[in-house]
Amino acid sequence: MDSRRILLTGLSSYWGGRLAQVLERHPGVETIIGVDTREPTLELERTEFVQVSTQHALLRRIVDAAEIDTVIDTRLVVDSGTTSPRLAHENNVIGTMNILAGCSGPETPVRKLVFKSSGHFYGCEQDDPSFFTEKMGRPHPARTPIEKDIVEAEKAVRDFAERNNDVSVTVLRFANGIGADLETSHLRYFRLPVVPTILGFDPRYQFIHDEDMVGALEHVVSHDVPGVYNVAADGVLALTEVLDLLDKRWLPLLAPWGTGVSALGMRALGVRVPPEMLRQLRFGRGLDNRRLKATGYAYRYTTREAIERYREAQRVRRLGQNEGTPYRYEREVEEFLRRSPSVRIEGQRSSGSGWQPSARQLADLQRVLATLEAAPEDAAATPEGRKPDGNGGGPLAAFEELRADEVIAILPSLEPGDLRELRRHEAEHSARTTVLGAIDRALERRPS
Repeated sequence: MDSRRILLTGLSSYWGGRLAQVLERHPGVETIIGVDTREPTLELERTEFVQVSTQHALLRRIVDAAEIDTVIDTRLVVDSGTTSPRLAHENNVIGTMNILAGCSGPETPVRKLVFKSSGHFYGCEQDDPSFFTEKMGRPHPARTPIEKDIVEAEKAVRDFAERNNDVSVTVLRFANGIGADLETSHLRYFRLPVVPTILGFDPRYQFIHDEDMVGALEHVVSHDVPGVYNVAADGVLALTEVLDLLDKRWLPLLAPWGTGVSALGMRALGVRVPPEMLRQLRFGRGLDNRRLKATGYAYRYTTREAIERYREAQRVRRLGQNEGTPYRYEREVEEFLRRSPSVRIEGQRSSGSGWQPSARQLADLQRVLATLEAAPEDAAATPEGRKPDGNGGGPLAAFEELRADEVIAILPSLEPGDLRELRRHEAEHSARTTVLGAIDRALERRPS
């Protein structure tokens, strides 16, 4: 990875926090500095947080002082249901220009810029192509405030790239995101008891799972792939197919004329339908994703699989609604955990007796525990418990499907006997040092 000293804007946003967690696992990354006007909402191990606005002079001081070589901008507001048009414009356009100004100049150490954009750049129209490619511009002028903001912000990024030929600039245009921990206008719309659709319209929808959104960002940070890329999962579904997959009842209750007025009635149900979403509910949109795949990125989920995974996560969430106290950033505590020599466990904090897994972790935990309960004690050691190639396939094969960070996250909820069984299986198969070390530390805290 060429990116070693990273500045991440929008750290308190969902995407900023998730990406920081992923980048922390890269041993080649020396420094991650996250900036935002609000405190982080996800727990981070070694990302340094600076509470600052997007004033270019302040950002430039951080860039120069920390010798930042890579800037990742994740702040873009793409859902106008979350804020006012004025605040969205200040964030999307003015904020982007300030960040670019903070990265500019002959003496800047910045050599890579990643800008998280949106498929709203293309808009939604009746005569749109089946799939937008990156070479296509907008066939019509921007119709909504968010679309205008995104077009203007991307123009500023394009101008920056032309003026700074020695900086690798990557723009990612994402399709609609879907995931257990995401909160968007579309997902609130899908949670209605009966989902109203527009009479006579069944638009095309393309989604991308939140793991693939973070994965795509990680991919372009890890590789030098300048240019513009659509980021969307394989496959397009009609809106009614999406609702059927989610086991939702739907009725064509919205009139095709004056839809904006009739959609106001949904506010009484707690759902605000922003203008850009209304256009998508009419005409839909498809993004050609081949260019990013050509750089080596492999999507984990298709559109259908992303929706099915979201449906299962919602079911699990209903089974385990008490998820404990949400993470809260406390500067003094964070400084103690990072700096104090009294903290004995480096990079792994005790979660305490009140720890509860997230919806995704709960699903993975249930799968592992079910496997443990069904497995004989010596199943993984028998010839029948192994694949012919020696990679290990017995009853604990599902355990190997979890990433190291997912395994570590569920350890506090396991009993010592289960921990020892998992350690033996891990040592005989994947032998990930981070996982083995985490299990050993968990056993030291609970030996019996």
